[in-house]
Amino acid sequence: MSKYMKHVLVIEDDKDITGLLDIHLKDLNCKVTIVHDGEKGFNNIVKNKYDLVVLDVMLPKMDGLEVCRKVRAEKNNTPILMLTAKSEELDKVLGLEVGADDYLTKPFSVREFIARVKAMFRRMEAMQSETKTGDASALLSFGELEIDRDRRKVLLSGKRLDLTAKEFDLLVLFASHPGKTYTREQLLELVWGYQFNGYDHTVNSHINRLRSKIEKDMSKPKYILTAWGVGYRFAELEEIS
Repeated sequence: MSKYMKHVLVIEDDKDITGLLDIHLKDLNCKVTIVHDGEKGFNNIVKNKYDLVVLDVMLPKMDGLEVCRKVRAEKNNTPILMLTAKSEELDKVLGLEVGADDYLTKPFSVREFIARVKAMFRRMEAMQSETKTGDASALLSFGELEIDRDRRKVLLSGKRLDLTAKEFDLLVLFASHPGKTYTREQLLELVWGYQFNGYDHTVNSHINRLRSKIEKDMSKPKYILTAWGVGYRFAELEEIS
């Protein structure tokens, strides 16, 4: 992993958890800022640049879902790893729907937390490397949909779309391989950078969010198609009219 010191914001009101995360993030050569309520956390995100935000759902003053929603409304695409309690299945889904890039369920192991953070950092570094070494294939065009990989910009009918980092990564992966079918497990490994069973919600929620932004009719998607019983694929050129 890069020697560049990454800045991580942890928004969590449990001081035992923040103490543990602080230790292990610093072991990963991270600068760590910790705040204990959602309102202050949101203000920090707006005013400062972070490489990653670790965000708890249950927070005083402003809950994590609202923090995430407001951050994305500000067109801020800082990667967000959301922490949810074991019984809060709804919060996991809602968190992904409002723009979180990933989630971890409490109680979680330190090993799994580190694996997720490393995976998110690897994806960031890969994206930065692609931007620096851009080539002719950086521009992808499919009818009204235009994707600029170097600038991380997506246009639909000339209008720029606001995609989160993971939504953009998913779209680029699909659009770079029209017609190729990916299973949910493959998407987890390629886009999120890890292999864990039971995280179908993560993939499905991101696909649904991405479709809601690029498809005119969610019931009849034009670009990202479902391969029933397998996964998803991007439409081949002849299918896009």
